[in-house]
Amino acid sequence: MAFDAGGAAPLDVGVVPIDRGERVAVATLSAGRAGDVAVLERARIGLDPRLEAPGARIVWQDARAIVPLLLDAGVRLERVRDVRLVHRILVDARGLEREERWAQPLRAEAEGLFSLAPEPEPLDALAAQLAAQEAAIGDDAGLRMLAAAESMGGVLAVELSRQGLPFDRSRHDALLVEALGERPPGAGPAARPRRMEALAAQVRDALGAPTLNPDSPQEVRAALRRAGLDVASTSRWELREHEHPAIAPLIEYKHLARLHTANGWAWAQRWARVDARGRCRLAIEYVPGGVVTGRWATEGSGAMQIARQIRAAVAAEPGMRLVVADAAQLEPRALAAIARDEALADAGRGTDLYQGLVDRGVVDRRELAKVGMLGALYGGTTGQAALVLPRLARAYPRAMAVVEAAARAGERRERVRTWLGRTSPLPPRWRDDERGAQQARAWGRFTRNFVVQGTAAEWALAWMAGVRRAIRDVDGAALVCFLHDEVIVQAPEDRAAEVAEAVRAAAADAGRLLFGRFPIDFPVQTAVVEDWSQAKD
Repeated sequence: MAFDAGGAAPLDVGVVPIDRGERVAVATLSAGRAGDVAVLERARIGLDPRLEAPGARIVWQDARAIVPLLLDAGVRLERVRDVRLVHRILVDARGLEREERWAQPLRAEAEGLFSLAPEPEPLDALAAQLAAQEAAIGDDAGLRMLAAAESMGGVLAVELSRQGLPFDRSRHDALLVEALGERPPGAGPAARPRRMEALAAQVRDALGAPTLNPDSPQEVRAALRRAGLDVASTSRWELREHEHPAIAPLIEYKHLARLHTANGWAWAQRWARVDARGRCRLAIEYVPGGVVTGRWATEGSGAMQIARQIRAAVAAEPGMRLVVADAAQLEPRALAAIARDEALADAGRGTDLYQGLVDRGVVDRRELAKVGMLGALYGGTTGQAALVLPRLARAYPRAMAVVEAAARAGERRERVRTWLGRTSPLPPRWRDDERGAQQARAWGRFTRNFVVQGTAAEWALAWMAGVRRAIRDVDGAALVCFLHDEVIVQAPEDRAAEVAEAVRAAAADAGRLLFGRFPIDFPVQTAVVEDWSQAKD
């Protein structure tokens, strides 16, 4: 099992920080109170037998404050409860009273130290919050599994952040020079490289604006209007509607500027670091449940959106390989499982789900199948989606009924739930007029997607936890990246194929864990590569 979602543990062990990452207090927790408290130095944490007692569940306020200490001490983390992450879930799902002290993370400072602001709670308070959570979960098996998965997600986020993503600075520099041109001699990392500067000069010449800053939307819009172009914005899709000598170089400039800003030299200087072993890694701070649906986010690094132009810089270290794994059509498959729609599940069995819709005569082209399914998931009602949605409704009425019901519930300001029980927040009040009707429809599009995206996020947590367990005894193997429906494992070259098979098996196990015997496939495409760019999309 990827994570233990059983009932009350024979032993709950609470851990809270005492000072700036050097000592913790450990205690058994029972009936909402703590007993037998021991204060442990960093080096002695692993010596407390309660932390690895059979069946023990380790409970903490915030994984980012506690997990690094336990990992440094060699404690194996299998059955855990992160009361902060679970508290946030239960506030919406069970009406648990929201308390900021349990909702806010202990904030990280420089060098991985924690400011302890807000202050960590004492063990008795931790025990009381655990008891309140257990009472709120009750006999809801889905919520109990979600609490276990979310808590293990907290562990995984810390482990991923500690590992970092293998990164080759020299290769990154070469890729940027190829795409953007050389930087002027002596210029800083944020300076405009030569190719971008040449495009900027073309734009200025074409618009007769020698001092124009092409990075300023206000200046560019004003210059375009002076040139006779009636533009409301400088978005690329609006610019393409106009003909002028400035348009082509401006669009190309914006394309390169995005790469320069998001993943350029300044970005690498900020986020690529050499660790104590001399390895260069991208430092990624993952945020479990950073999106309201339960999807993860990252803090600062933008690592969830690394540009394809520089992915070759994410390279395996000597003697290692990257196992890149991508779950195909995750959200449509999650929808089939939620709805128990065997016809939709069958369309994706052993094949590309979108192609399966074509093979069954629902649509005549794969791209139409994708457009229609995305319209169903995200509320698209115009263009090609409007033509395909009626066909999907006829072919897969159970699945389409689920997203339609979620949309209507949102429009009525009702909550909706994911498969395991993460619950949508209540929307703000809207007025009883046309503006209010627009807001209601927009919220309906949100709840339509919430049930599917949130369930897909739950499956991804189970998958990642399964991968963690599967590679635990492969010396040198480690999870190094997670992107919603994609994971990257770095593994020794001679065991990379074995790890790839374990990653695929973990995906199947995650499907069975969440959806039981329902016949749904979650196929995962894996590639064993030297760098990320070699993995096929």
